[in-house]
Amino acid sequence: MAETINVALVGYGYAGKTFHAPLIANVPGLALAAVVSSSKDKVVGDWPDVPVHADVATVLADPAIGLIVIATPNDTHFDLARRALEAGKHVVVDKPFTVTVAEARELDAIAKRCGRVLSVFHNRRWDADFLTLKSLIATGKLGDVVAFESHFDRFRPQVRQRWREAAVAGAGLWYDLGPHIVDQALQLFGEPDAVYADLAQRRDGAQATDYFHVLLRYPKTRVILHGSVLVPGGTPRFSVHGTTASFVKHGLDVQEDQLKAGAMPGDAGWGIDMQHGTRYVGNADAPVAEPVATLPGDYRRYYAGVRDAIVEGAANPVPASEAIAVMEIIEAAILAAEQRRELPLP
Repeated sequence: MAETINVALVGYGYAGKTFHAPLIANVPGLALAAVVSSSKDKVVGDWPDVPVHADVATVLADPAIGLIVIATPNDTHFDLARRALEAGKHVVVDKPFTVTVAEARELDAIAKRCGRVLSVFHNRRWDADFLTLKSLIATGKLGDVVAFESHFDRFRPQVRQRWREAAVAGAGLWYDLGPHIVDQALQLFGEPDAVYADLAQRRDGAQATDYFHVLLRYPKTRVILHGSVLVPGGTPRFSVHGTTASFVKHGLDVQEDQLKAGAMPGDAGWGIDMQHGTRYVGNADAPVAEPVATLPGDYRRYYAGVRDAIVEGAANPVPASEAIAVMEIIEAAILAAEQRRELPLP
């Protein structure tokens, strides 16, 4: 790249350490130039040559920093993004974009006023299984999709002492995993007509949502989004049924586990999921099962898109408008669960 963008990563918890730092460092044209964190020793242990600052004001005032990446607790996203945009920086915000739709819309307006790129890290658009499913639908291999079920389940029976599971704004499974699969559904089917939701706290001592079951209603399609932390195993990641075929895929994209294990993006085998899906063709009594090789996933494509949006004026890989649409579903589902009824979307 002719131009290198110096990036400051704000926050070095799970998201900053596991996802953002390695991805930024392995995308040509981006340089991890600073980290803002109270855990200096942890950052230095991973990135000994990267300066660590205790205060975000330091990087906001640095003219050499072009992009701020916000990977802090959800309820801090709005204020940090606002400050960064008003300081003249381009901004990436980890999902969820904000805690409320109103905050999301305000950030979009600020970014437009400041003429800065504002993008949201919906990285699971580049999951291997999702790219495979998207290709099957786009090429008509399933016919017209009439039923889509997306599960993001885990087994974590003990409540942990961390902000994601505390009684604070933006905590809980619906704000954590919900944005991923809401965004994927919107990418495939657009905005639904109505939302129904069941949100619950099912573990002893739970203070935030640890179960969700959400139905998005379209004119001819029904989309079920499900997440729970009390699933030891057995459920497919995707179950998709069309007018000519079905597709079933087990297992999660491998990139998160690769990053947790210390692999770097671009290493041999990066993003290769060997647990392939199955396409079922024919009728329910005697379907023919066909293995479907999973396309490679690569989260670096998100940051390459951000780079190109800043340097070349290319399309933003996840513009604020698309992240606002996700937040509208997140918020509508919370209200639908509280009222115990289906709610139409405007």
